[in-house]
Amino acid sequence: MTVDVYGVRHHGPGSARAVLEALTQHPPDLVLIEGCPELDAIVDLLGEADMVPPVAGLVYAVDEPRQATFYPLARFSPEWVAARWALSRGVPVRFLDLPATHAFALAAQEREARAGTGAAAEPDHLPDAAADVSEADGPEESPEESTASLPPERLDPIGTLAATAGYDDAERWWEDAVEQRHDSPAERFAAIRDAMAAVREADRRPADDPDVHANARREAWMRKVLRAEIKSAPEARIAVVCGAWHAPALVPDDFPPVSRDRELVTRLPRTKVAAAWTPWTAGRLSYASGYGAGVGAPGWYQHLFDHMMQPDPDPRDLATSWLVRVARTLREERLDASTASIVEAARLAETLATVRGRPSVGLSELDDAAQTVLCEGSRLPLDLVHERLVVGQELGSVPESAPVVPLAADLARQQRSLRLKPSASAQQLELDLRLERPLARSVLLHRLSLLGIGWGEPTEGGRTTGTFKETWTLEWRPELAVDLVEASVWGTTVAVAAAARAADRAARSADLTELATLVSACLTADLPDGVDAVLDALDARAAVQHDVPALLSTVEPLARTCRYGDVRGVDTDRVRAVLAATAVRACVGLPMACASLDEDAADEMVTAIAAAHRGLSLLADAELDAAWVSALESVSAPDHVAGAVAGRATRILLDAGHLDTGAAAHRMGRRLSLTASAPQAASWLAGFLAGDAVLLVHDPVLLGLVDEWVRGLDETAFEDLLPLVRRTFSQFSRAERRTIGEQVAGIGGPERRPDDHVLDLARAMPALRTVARLVGWKEVDHDGAA
Repeated sequence: MTVDVYGVRHHGPGSARAVLEALTQHPPDLVLIEGCPELDAIVDLLGEADMVPPVAGLVYAVDEPRQATFYPLARFSPEWVAARWALSRGVPVRFLDLPATHAFALAAQEREARAGTGAAAEPDHLPDAAADVSEADGPEESPEESTASLPPERLDPIGTLAATAGYDDAERWWEDAVEQRHDSPAERFAAIRDAMAAVREADRRPADDPDVHANARREAWMRKVLRAEIKSAPEARIAVVCGAWHAPALVPDDFPPVSRDRELVTRLPRTKVAAAWTPWTAGRLSYASGYGAGVGAPGWYQHLFDHMMQPDPDPRDLATSWLVRVARTLREERLDASTASIVEAARLAETLATVRGRPSVGLSELDDAAQTVLCEGSRLPLDLVHERLVVGQELGSVPESAPVVPLAADLARQQRSLRLKPSASAQQLELDLRLERPLARSVLLHRLSLLGIGWGEPTEGGRTTGTFKETWTLEWRPELAVDLVEASVWGTTVAVAAAARAADRAARSADLTELATLVSACLTADLPDGVDAVLDALDARAAVQHDVPALLSTVEPLARTCRYGDVRGVDTDRVRAVLAATAVRACVGLPMACASLDEDAADEMVTAIAAAHRGLSLLADAELDAAWVSALESVSAPDHVAGAVAGRATRILLDAGHLDTGAAAHRMGRRLSLTASAPQAASWLAGFLAGDAVLLVHDPVLLGLVDEWVRGLDETAFEDLLPLVRRTFSQFSRAERRTIGEQVAGIGGPERRPDDHVLDLARAMPALRTVARLVGWKEVDHDGAA
């Protein structure tokens, strides 16, 4: 029996190369990879040509898909290299970590325990939880995470080793000491095991520490799997690819007693789980994505791995080839980057590596050289290079034969049919809804939005349904795979699932505005069944709804749907019928609802009335318009109606031509009379003006009434009303306020104007002499003459 334990960095190009060399030199009969055993059923897919990294194994709880974890793999991941090597040679590949069926159940128990003690609960969805944290594998995280974001009691193995070696940057130490070593694989992995064993021995955390206990359970399960494999094939050679931290614990000669491990892995709870492969992105491999086992520069590591895998790699070619890519990227952005400057930058990078005592040119040297030579000292062009090259914009793909939920398969089919290829980078998509394919694309994106799958987000140009154009921003994120799994409970196709989700939301909602918006969303997504279900719910809720603002708030979204439904060729007859019934109910209840309103209720009613008026203006329905005008007239004239409501209703009637200027002036005069309540008068004025100064600028009668009211206020009332009046007039533009001021100054003739100020020449003489010198006058006498 021979067990070769290869402690690696999960996304280390040097580790990947060393694993490949070790497997080639000592071919195993079985390859065991750190990861949950649920992936065993789909591991063969890694050997297919259509499996293009970066990809990730997705393992999720069937009954609660939001509880999921990812196992990302890139081309430079040691696990990917080991699996592909084994599958290409017919060597069995299996995973040996703690099964997700237990891990998810244990996590659920821990959340329940936290909730019982009042502690903050962990989120159900733990993306990348399968990727080990720093204390589990050591080199899987950045030094920033190890020193800043982690609690002080967490152990940072790589930071400890780097500090011991005199490095202030743990990432750089790992690259120099491990990734860029060129000794034999056996010596390298032995050195990693010894280093990690020393760090583990120095770990003084108690055994009941949650992190220590969790890793002890994981390692006990790994040893359980190893013991079983050794027992079944005593003469076999087994290769174990695991995180560097676990390597010392998986050497058979150092195994603890079986009884101790058995105590940790027996009677564990279970939950039903499923596994699938899903595309991953280069950006999600980086630290910025929040992935605990990420690397800072996936694009650079891919370049480094490609260079390492050449038959006889020349270290000088590494710098030159990378800088060529940098120059190409700069040229694509219309920035100068000559061939001579590439040569000069390569020389500078090699010199910097020598001065800094590094075994080979690293990314920091290449960045410094590129910024100095290619970017002329500016950091801005280099930031662009980092986004496109250092991190990368790759999106992997999985074979069509890979197991997915039916909903995901239907989405993939529609993406191919509509030529909507997912991309890891944000892309703008403009759709002309008069054309068949763009309309079908729009329908798909709206259906996904109803399902909560945010592949596309409408931009400013796409938020209105009143045009024939929509604009979307598309960006595929790996988490959307979980969203698809979660949404699959609603149906097996996007259309069926979206309609079912809309019907469920309608059944649960009592908010008329939400239901009206949902009607529009279903029509936009071309879901007749969903429209019927939502309209049934809306009609039922509106029939028993006595809240007039709620009824009014449904008018505008329904009216907009009716007005622009022909853009998408949908039938809006039933929507119009529900709208008419709702509007009539609102008109009948409006007079009673506007009596005795406090300030907040009046503001809410004003907002609802304005929205309903905008909606009804879109329809040009004579019958509804007549009912609406009658309702507004009933709340615009009576004195018992709240001032803001009456003022707004009066203004709407005036603008629509149902009230002449004389009648409006009469109502204003009555509302702003000295006998009226000053606060109600101010509220009426605010509702009447509604942020529009046109009436006061062009109608001197109305302006005179306002001026007379303000002048008639006593000092106490003026001080009390000043904030409200000032807020009303602050909504006007500066030019409008200046014009109103000039007109007010002229109201009433010269007797209203202030007395001319008398100039005190004696006090003004120093200023006059100074001005005289500036304009070239010689002297100014006491009378102010030159």
